[in-house]
Amino acid sequence: MASKSLTLDNKTFDISYEIINPQAKKDIIFLHGWGSNKDIMKNVFAPFLKEFRHIYIDLPGFGKSLNEYELKTEDYVKITDEFLTLLNSTKDVIVGHSYGGKVATSLNPKNLVLLSSAGILEEKSFEVKAKIAIAKFFNALGLKKVTKMFRSSDVNTMNEGMYATFKNVVNEDFTQGFKNYKNKALIFWGEKDTATSLESGKKIASLINSSTFISYDGDHYFFVKNAKDIAERIENGIL
Repeated sequence: MASKSLTLDNKTFDISYEIINPQAKKDIIFLHGWGSNKDIMKNVFAPFLKEFRHIYIDLPGFGKSLNEYELKTEDYVKITDEFLTLLNSTKDVIVGHSYGGKVATSLNPKNLVLLSSAGILEEKSFEVKAKIAIAKFFNALGLKKVTKMFRSSDVNTMNEGMYATFKNVVNEDFTQGFKNYKNKALIFWGEKDTATSLESGKKIASLINSSTFISYDGDHYFFVKNAKDIAERIENGIL
């Protein structure tokens, strides 16, 4: 594991990363989902894709890349792009899981791989809508400490900068971002995914013209049990 420091918009970020197969001529970059870290991706994909230099990154605020700034998705894109420039990356393939899928798409790689990507707005359950309404009510009364009771389990341990970041990105409609991507895309999905539905995956595939959609029996982390098949499909589609 290593880290590199970079400064953007007068903000300094120490990005934790790991490289596997450093002598390989083509790059494959792995971007994890919200609340996750690079180790999950590394543990799954490191045994495969031997023809690629693997770059595993902890996005700011996750894993060992600390962050207290309020960020937006475009900030994550700029930070990651600058970081990949520091590594002289060719961005041959970028793999994005969940939230990482939005960042990966915006980086406009030569080849995009999406694993149950976020970015399509879905109808919220009644329970979630009720929590939001109650939290807004207490906020209006100036009782922000009370609203912490209604925060998602994803964010209840986050600092205020990351909580503000979460609010910036959680309900982001990324439809246009997928439409704007014009290169080749492989889209993989879990058929029992309740975080990003199968229908969202099919919609993303319809938005990206040069895309192939494959689904597996599994949930939001379906790729853990299907990494070998996914890796082979990436190799066959790119090499």
